[in-house]
Amino acid sequence: MRIHLCGVRGSMPATGPDYAEVGGNTSCVAIAADDAPPTLVIDAGTGLRNLTGLLGGEAFLGTILLSHLHWDHMMGLPFFRAGDRADAVVELLVPAQGADAATLLARAMSPPAFPITIDMLRGNWTLGSYDEGAGAHGGFEVLAREIPHKGGRTMGFRIDDGRRSVAYLSDHSPHDLGLGPDGVGEYHDAAVALASGVDVLIHGAQFTRAELPARFGFGHAAADYAVGLGQHCGVGRVVLFHHDPWRSDGEVRALRDEVGAHATVQVDVGVEGSVIDI
Repeated sequence: MRIHLCGVRGSMPATGPDYAEVGGNTSCVAIAADDAPPTLVIDAGTGLRNLTGLLGGEAFLGTILLSHLHWDHMMGLPFFRAGDRADAVVELLVPAQGADAATLLARAMSPPAFPITIDMLRGNWTLGSYDEGAGAHGGFEVLAREIPHKGGRTMGFRIDDGRRSVAYLSDHSPHDLGLGPDGVGEYHDAAVALASGVDVLIHGAQFTRAELPARFGFGHAAADYAVGLGQHCGVGRVVLFHHDPWRSDGEVRALRDEVGAHATVQVDVGVEGSVIDI
């Protein structure tokens, strides 16, 4: 399994020299079977643009799973050149929540908020919804579980190819369910089900422990929670993700050093453009 980190920033893109090393594009992870082209994409932030370059001039043929419908996780859709062409075949799935996928997507991607609609993209696009549970997507087995995050239904994922596995919990506020044993959030059933024993845990790390109390209503986790969950669930490696848009490269790496100093699990910074082979 090969994991491409196409976008790692949270909430909004970050530009300028202070963010160039870690990367400023918003959430997008592309997953491939070894050295094949990616066929499963998790979230479609501005990092989705980077997937076009990975495909070597070919059209995208696969599935895009949106964990939720906030702007920073879908604003790359109209700029995805490998999906906006006649020979593209794209299945786009959103969490089920009271309206069909086209209606939900149109709330952000239609005039006057945006000049084009999703059905104006070229190629064979299929829109649909998904719920909690297991299913086959893009050639992988995917388990979806709902996780706490304000402003619409949000899912985390566990992706398995029969040999290796990765968990993705980007926008996650576990402290909504209580402070837990470490004071930064509960290791609740959904999070544990997704992360237990995976090779790689990609987890939101937007806040520091010190910042968290003033940001309880913002819907995001402290980096300390990501590491704690990884240790609690026996994962192979924790990748810090969804970096605060105001946190510079140096500050992101300093946060990694702080939370990883006494960890019993490998802790890495999610860097745009990097590849994880497991």
